[in-house]
Amino acid sequence: MKQSCTFCGRRKDEVLILIAGNDGYICENCVEQAQEIIEEELGFGKKQFFFDTPKMLKPKHLKEFLDQYVIGQDEAKKALSVAVYNHYKRLNQNDDDDVEIEKSNIVFVGRTGTGKTLLAKSIAKYLKVPFTIVDATVFTEAGYVGEDVESILSRLLQVCSYDVEAAQKGIIYIDEIDKIARKSDNPSITRDVSGEGVQQAMLKLLEGTEVLVPPQGGRKHPDAKMIKLNTSNILFICGGAFDGIERTIAQRLKTNIIGFGVNRGENAVDKEQLLEYVNPQDLKGFGLIPELIGRLPVVTYLKPLDRNALKRILTEPRNALVKQYQKLFAIEGIRLQFEASAVDYIVDQAIKFGLGARGLRSICEAILTDAMYELPSEEGIKEFIIDHNYCEQKISHSKLQRLKKAS
Repeated sequence: MKQSCTFCGRRKDEVLILIAGNDGYICENCVEQAQEIIEEELGFGKKQFFFDTPKMLKPKHLKEFLDQYVIGQDEAKKALSVAVYNHYKRLNQNDDDDVEIEKSNIVFVGRTGTGKTLLAKSIAKYLKVPFTIVDATVFTEAGYVGEDVESILSRLLQVCSYDVEAAQKGIIYIDEIDKIARKSDNPSITRDVSGEGVQQAMLKLLEGTEVLVPPQGGRKHPDAKMIKLNTSNILFICGGAFDGIERTIAQRLKTNIIGFGVNRGENAVDKEQLLEYVNPQDLKGFGLIPELIGRLPVVTYLKPLDRNALKRILTEPRNALVKQYQKLFAIEGIRLQFEASAVDYIVDQAIKFGLGARGLRSICEAILTDAMYELPSEEGIKEFIIDHNYCEQKISHSKLQRLKKAS
């Protein structure tokens, strides 16, 4: 009689290892499954989170950490640092106290490529609480094609290995929040299932309530297993480009961007920095419902990136693009060097395309693709220098140049 696993019935020649016991055998597959069952039942193997306020977790320390990854945007970094710090203090609040601290949900307003998502990702490196980033564009009102709003919480649960207690004290960053704005300031006669309907569905999540969440996300089904999650202690951070909100701000400030009525003098408003004056009233005019705005009490902005900021982004942060490409070439044993003229050329091209920091990556890829393709196959090359002429030559023959001419 051939030896076989007592649990799954596989024969010895069908498994790698067959461990003998007193009255039977067990294979490596059944051992792994048994280990997973033990971890699930007893909570072993889950990622550990710490909710006590660390000694170094002060608003100034948080901002100093963000400074290593995000150039400029001091106002946004201050607002985010204070919101996260207060979130920790709220988690450790004494339940016996009559004063209950409310959540300080925050919304970022800024053009594309200014660093909204990067701020959220960078703070995630520092935090010891569950953190996830979701995209608001995929959500629709319950009952329609798309994802239900509750799937936001499903992703948070997945991050913390379905530890409900940890998930109830996490932080969620909702990107592209402006894409769920209703199409006009007046309610439409037809249902806005991906705009106003989503905003109304988000109200209960932002304020705090008990929600039944499908563990794997997706649609809710009557017979599906649900996990009850309380969102009262979850901090929500929202971000969006809000393209065109400057016109709303200018109308409120009675400021003409061009024409005969342009303001001049000490009280003149900087037309290039209108986002500095954004307030909840402007968000309402853009298409967010008042109920949602009331649950996002902290409104801050990110400045458009100027030439100096783009140059610093390219070279200074810990994960700067120049440093990333230098590391890629260093793995091949090649020392990559960018001359100052090359950096200036890349920045000038990024300004022409108007894509902010994201445009820098596209331009660098267009310049370095040929070098990254050819140099690994060539022997004896120890150094590669990028200058202005090389950049201009590669950009002139790339699709980016044709795109610029077409625009």
